Amino acid sequence: MFAFLSGELVTLYPTLALVDIGGVGYEVQIPLSTYDKLPRPPAKVKLFTHLVIREDTHTLFGFATQEERDLFRLLIQSVDGVGPKIALAILSGADVGMFRKYVLGKDVVSLSRIKGVGKKTAEKIILELRDKLGVVEAWETSESMQNSELQSVFNDAVLGLIALGYKRSEAAKAVQSVVNTIGDSKLGPAELIREALKLL
Repeated sequence: MFAFLSGELVTLYPTLALVDIGGVGYEVQIPLSTYDKLPRPPAKVKLFTHLVIREDTHTLFGFATQEERDLFRLLIQSVDGVGPKIALAILSGADVGMFRKYVLGKDVVSLSRIKGVGKKTAEKIILELRDKLGVVEAWETSESMQNSELQSVFNDAVLGLIALGYKRSEAAKAVQSVVNTIGDSKLGPAELIREALKLL
């Protein structure tokens, strides 16, 4: 519903930002990773957002980067038992890169040290992301790409295929196969998706 908010940062706390947009104050829940990146108010800000609707509340969550928001969405939508509260705790206790390293390395101990996570939840997160969704495979592939522009195009193409209904693991495999075939070319996400669809 809301992709992002852009306005005047009026108030900032470690877990909350108040953004004034045209005279309307938006209260946004944020993780510490976002708090650390934001300027001190008053200042212009842009937050990438995700709206969670419950029976009795509508809660807006904000993030300094799309990567943070993507990880938040991945956790609450794909890992059973992980809701917004735990997802925020994870982003407060580890940045996106650190979290990926924990999962890639099956580091239950480090992940469970994050306040609010615990060993069982850490094990479940690693299991779900590694074995059920194939997310780790996509991360490993993107991390192996030194060219940041190519990595961005790769990720956009994978996300595009997921939006078309393909699983993350098969989407990543198809896009990687195209990249291996054409090399470090200037194909954009749309062209990569078209070529990948021929393999799916």
